[in-house]
Amino acid sequence: MSPREHPISIVPFDFAAYEHVYNLWQRCEGVGLSSADSPENIAVYLDRNPGMSFLALDGDHVVGAILSGHDGRRGYIHHLAVQNNYRRLGIGRQLVEHCLAVLKKEGIQKCHLFIFHENEAGITFWRDLGWTFRQDIRVMSTHLDEGN
Repeated sequence: MSPREHPISIVPFDFAAYEHVYNLWQRCEGVGLSSADSPENIAVYLDRNPGMSFLALDGDHVVGAILSGHDGRRGYIHHLAVQNNYRRLGIGRQLVEHCLAVLKKEGIQKCHLFIFHENEAGITFWRDLGWTFRQDIRVMSTHLDEGN
């Protein structure tokens, strides 16, 4: 499928598209996947954050996806991905705008995302949208389940 065979539509993330989205994530550089991205965990995330994650569709074909949600205080964006041959058409920007609009509607005033240091294309994308690369904080993690 080539870009723009159909108008691109941005719709809420329907879990029925999970397999297509996961395949997209696997094909996109800069997206780090783990057990947190299992079908069960994504279903819980979508249920906990209803209407805050989106898909970009060309007809019925998933060409982009984004996860977003909040903890009541701060918003978070995860796994923005756009199929390679659909990039530079404004799809990523549209997905982000949808997420930020619903977060703002929920009263969230600030949004964060995690990005790999070596993801230069991703850093450039986010900077071009006006996001600030923070130098003053670092992320620390721990596994709550030793099986991860």
